[in-house]
Amino acid sequence: MGVDISDLIEPKKIALEDLTGRSIAIDAFNTLYQFLSMIRQSDGTPLMDRDGRITSHLSGLYFRSAALLEIGLKPVYVFDGKPPELKKKTIMERVSAKMQAEKEWKEALQKGETKKAFSRATRTSRLTDEMVDESCDLLDALGIPWVKAPSEGEAQISHMAKKGDVWAAASQDYDALLFGTPTLVRYLTLAGKRRLPSGKKVDVTPEIIALNEVLGALKVTREQLIDMAILIGTDFNDGVRGIGPKKSLDLLRRFGSLESMKGAVAVPEEYAEVRKIFLEPEITDAYSVKWARVDPEHVRRIMCDRHSFSVDRIDAVLGRLAATNKVRTQVSLDSW
Repeated sequence: MGVDISDLIEPKKIALEDLTGRSIAIDAFNTLYQFLSMIRQSDGTPLMDRDGRITSHLSGLYFRSAALLEIGLKPVYVFDGKPPELKKKTIMERVSAKMQAEKEWKEALQKGETKKAFSRATRTSRLTDEMVDESCDLLDALGIPWVKAPSEGEAQISHMAKKGDVWAAASQDYDALLFGTPTLVRYLTLAGKRRLPSGKKVDVTPEIIALNEVLGALKVTREQLIDMAILIGTDFNDGVRGIGPKKSLDLLRRFGSLESMKGAVAVPEEYAEVRKIFLEPEITDAYSVKWARVDPEHVRRIMCDRHSFSVDRIDAVLGRLAATNKVRTQVSLDSW
């Protein structure tokens, strides 16, 4: 889930078309979990092929990636590697929460409570190695580059954005800001009408956040922003009870650092290790950011032959991609 500092940030709303011509590194795990969570039938059952294999992730990846390519956006998907040791507790908590949600989903189905069943089902998603492999295969077929990070995907997309190999990093979470991405795009792969876990449909609009603007508005450094996150709680540590975004900001403005507030605040013991994860993350420069033409036959083998998607639906998208195979170069965000 990452750290929640939404109360302190004012993003700029944009349209997908504003990103035409831009290259963006996308947190793949974050994105695939979104698809697995929300692409479901009304009772919460995920999308499946004729053999009972879940295909929600492929459906979302194909149709959303195609939509991005159609407007001339250049996506790069970055997959997580081995998580840091400090993340083990968070991972175990998530596994436990999924098991509880699955139990509640089945109970709601038995009672005929469809809305509750859908809400609980959205919390049960599991991303398997097989799903990751077939997602990479589909990206190859679409001519979209992908990168395997040595550890956290958000660290890698932020590194690529800092180097200038891509224009921005895209993730739902704010952790990419802590990892130092100059520009963060949220809701990139969810833009449009979406059904919430409650069943309600809402309009989802992409938004853009500039790290230097966040730091300037809050009057803190990136290191202090990381210290704030540690007080609130991250994927790598529990926060301090009773401290949220606004109180953490006040504390950092008063004391300047976690070291200085020891004695006044119960600073998490592992703060130095968490800091290092954000400031000196495991990243790689062994990647290539090159886009290729779509391979229609490869796409059909994956989507239609292997997973029984409608040939007409898949070909309709392939037809549109063929008509827009030259990426437009219009740039509309330079004034930012």
